Amino acid sequence: MFTSLRNIFTIVELRKRIFYTLVMLAVYRIGCHVPTPGINGQVLATFFEGAQGTLLGLVSAFTGGALKRMTVFALGIMPYISASIILQLLTVVFEPVERLSKEGEQGRKVITRWTRYGTIALSVVQGAGIAVGLQSMTGPAGDPVVPHPGFGFILLTIITLTAGTAFIMWIGEQITEHGVGNGISLIIFAGIVANLPSAIFNSMRLLRTGALPLLTVIFLLAVMLAVVAAIIFMERAQRRVPIHYAKSVVGMRNQGGQSSHLPLKINMSGVIPPIFASSIIMFPATIANFVDVPWVKNMAAMMSPGNWLYNVFYVAFIVFFCYFYTAVTFNPVDVAENIKNQGGYIPGIRPGKPTSEYLDIVLSRLTFAGAVYVSLVCVLPTMLINQFNVPFYFGGTSLLIVVGVGLDTASQIESHLISRSYEGFMRGASIKGRRG
Repeated sequence: MFTSLRNIFTIVELRKRIFYTLVMLAVYRIGCHVPTPGINGQVLATFFEGAQGTLLGLVSAFTGGALKRMTVFALGIMPYISASIILQLLTVVFEPVERLSKEGEQGRKVITRWTRYGTIALSVVQGAGIAVGLQSMTGPAGDPVVPHPGFGFILLTIITLTAGTAFIMWIGEQITEHGVGNGISLIIFAGIVANLPSAIFNSMRLLRTGALPLLTVIFLLAVMLAVVAAIIFMERAQRRVPIHYAKSVVGMRNQGGQSSHLPLKINMSGVIPPIFASSIIMFPATIANFVDVPWVKNMAAMMSPGNWLYNVFYVAFIVFFCYFYTAVTFNPVDVAENIKNQGGYIPGIRPGKPTSEYLDIVLSRLTFAGAVYVSLVCVLPTMLINQFNVPFYFGGTSLLIVVGVGLDTASQIESHLISRSYEGFMRGASIKGRRG
């Protein structure tokens, strides 16, 4: 293990990429502590004291506490994810965008540019909603969160939060291009992990005072370890569809047929469904929490993690995005055509359309199993944590994202090592990518 770690730093390019990733993540974490102008931070902190286990607690966890402190990165990366969802949906229902997605690198550049514009537009909308809501908020003693409200504060807050989200988007793109791993996923990963030390400290404090029983802590740790083990097992699980290649004549000799397989991941969409589902729910609910209207407050409370209404919408969005993202990234017709052109076939299945229909059936069943697995991982631990009144939000969604992003990053490091004839990152075990 130590030899493998030493090999990482012997590769100049890999060492630079890891260092670049760490520096950019450090910049992101510094920005999470730069406050937005015009806000009384002490009064705002009292508003979030009871937000643990609520939707605001979930949003704050994804932003690394930036929303709780109302810093320049308070919106986090969620507007970018929401814009990505809209563009991906348009690739299915809007023909001009679909044509762009099939035009190779040039088309992807155009879609990326539109995603950036959409991110700015959504940031402006969310920033305006939060700014208006902050003006109506007061502390327990009646102190206003915004000492000097007005149009100037709203405009300043919109510009600050939008610029913060744009900068986070740029950081994520730079990490993806010049660093290791997916930049957007690593930013969410860093935001969640940043809350871990304070969560451990608070749990230890409550454990010493007797507010949190020792058996409860042991039970929750066992649940978390079991969930992590299940995530690792399921993320590496795959269905191998056998493929045989017919014999061919090369020169004066017959070249024997070969056998291979097509690996289909059980969870081909990875951590995308829970991130997309969380983003869809967070967008209106985040603004609703800052609006001082009774029925809006009641709706926001009903959409808190652990509530039955939140779980219904969350599971429904997860299932939808599991099927949607799998359909976008894997086309059975194209795969069947490629197998046919290479002289291959699936035993017992005729080449061409029957092969694509067979792959579609297999993929649908695998996607259903993957959607059930992701839904259980994201919902059940959160319900247990809310049941035991744990003083932090680190539920199944967070565990899935942390473990999934960790596996993806480790897989990229493994690829760099193996491509340069070094031993893999994990001795005796290959870290497989999460997509087939």
